[in-house]
Amino acid sequence: MLNLVDQNRIKDEILAERLALAESLMKECEVDAWIIASREYNEDPLFHALTPAHFPTARRVTILVLGFENGKYVKYCVNLPDHELEKYYVQDYDRKNETQMEALTRVLTRMNPRNIALNYSDHFAYTDGLSVGLYRLFHNELPKELTDKFISADSIGIRLLETRTAKELEVYPMVMDVAIEIIEKTFSAEQIIPGKTTCTDLMNFMEQETNNRGIYTWFDSTIDLQRSDGMHGEDTVIEKGDLLHCDFGIRYLNLCTDTQRLCYVLKDDEEDIPEELQKAFARNNRFQDIVREQMQLGKTGNEVFVDSIQQGKAEGIRPMLYTHPLGFHGHAAGPIIGLFSDQNPIPVRGDLKLYNHTGYALELNTTEHLDMYGRDTFIFTEESVIFVDNEVHFLAENRDKMYKVKG
Repeated sequence: MLNLVDQNRIKDEILAERLALAESLMKECEVDAWIIASREYNEDPLFHALTPAHFPTARRVTILVLGFENGKYVKYCVNLPDHELEKYYVQDYDRKNETQMEALTRVLTRMNPRNIALNYSDHFAYTDGLSVGLYRLFHNELPKELTDKFISADSIGIRLLETRTAKELEVYPMVMDVAIEIIEKTFSAEQIIPGKTTCTDLMNFMEQETNNRGIYTWFDSTIDLQRSDGMHGEDTVIEKGDLLHCDFGIRYLNLCTDTQRLCYVLKDDEEDIPEELQKAFARNNRFQDIVREQMQLGKTGNEVFVDSIQQGKAEGIRPMLYTHPLGFHGHAAGPIIGLFSDQNPIPVRGDLKLYNHTGYALELNTTEHLDMYGRDTFIFTEESVIFVDNEVHFLAENRDKMYKVKG
């Protein structure tokens, strides 16, 4: 793990890259000005993606303005002075001689944009962070010639959040290494004692291991198991012959991971994972590859979903697909590719297209009838991946490895 100074340095390097990237993305989305406004302790979801490490909360009301002025890309902060924030934004608010809304009016009038994007949205949480109070304040205090230009920031907000910068692509494997290290410590003979250890014991271990590193999980860690009488979790005691499954994700350096892996607890007379389970796992890996092949630039999430499911079934696989974007958030901005709760094309969120330099949690399952359990068994897997130049790359090695423990 990096020390805190180095972590903050990397976060700020990423911020500088993200702010530079915003220029081309605003042009792509045809947005002339973009306001990101937050009240203290009620920060917009985009606030932390656009502020430095040593500016952890909004101060009173923090207003960031990105856009173009006389054809030049500009970045303003219209709020109280702050040394850290002003490393990235030009402070433009004379609080002794004008109100904050008067300053914002002056800045926007000088920029003379065709449109002004605000973070309100009917469909996406990431771009719906402007509070009702601030929205009313803008409408009440800014001139009508400016408020008439307000538009939703859906397009620019999603594109900026989903795009990984060069530095993020560089450090993402290191973030993934930390997550894999914790999974491997959990799925080990040191932690799994058949007849004694419970699923909850392993979940608690994962959470504590994460906390010990000074980071956190972005959702509650999950451990469950399958055996001949079905699927179990929580306080179930692990026994020999069980198929364990984890769902685990951390947030480190402002990047999220999301991983599901399997572990088989060997019986006394077994030295390796049963062959039929290995074959079932291999077919799951094949479906992962089908989805990777179908992920192509310009396709919508729904198109990838339909094409993947059709191809999987044509190859004799019984698949479910619910892949989602991954990056600054865990369930991140960008196109979703199916939902666990709805194995159909998803309106709006599934209609978004795949873009370059993005991240995904390649999440899916396949169903196999296993004689060893005498029932249908789910093979759950999830791998954190990046999508670069029309290819899907795994952030961690051994996606085709099933852990095994000898009790």
